[in-house]
Amino acid sequence: MSQKTEHLTCINCPLGCALEVTLEDGEAISVAGNTCPRGEAYGKKEVTNPTRVVTSTVRVKNGLRSVVSGKTREDIPKDAIFAIIDALAHVEIMAPVHIGDVLVKDIANTGVDFVSTADIEAV
Repeated sequence: MSQKTEHLTCINCPLGCALEVTLEDGEAISVAGNTCPRGEAYGKKEVTNPTRVVTSTVRVKNGLRSVVSGKTREDIPKDAIFAIIDALAHVEIMAPVHIGDVLVKDIANTGVDFVSTADIEAV
């Protein structure tokens, strides 16, 4: 049996609890330092399967602005972040664009769509 301890800061709320997560053979067996159940869930997930929501911009043609903000609809595996950023570098969409519109379906083969977080009207 291999046991190790990871130290991290919870990002689920402004408290920023200092977590101590104990792993045994790659499985999170305990979390200390959290003040709520969300901290325990975050600590276990962060050390075994870290994920993130990616935010960025996409170029817009014929719009009142030249870019629109967007984000992944759900969190994605942390190791897919750079593939998503690379994929977005080549995307250009036509205005109009509305909040929630899918800008890229299944971005970087993650199974998650990249969606608009703003409205851009056409010129």
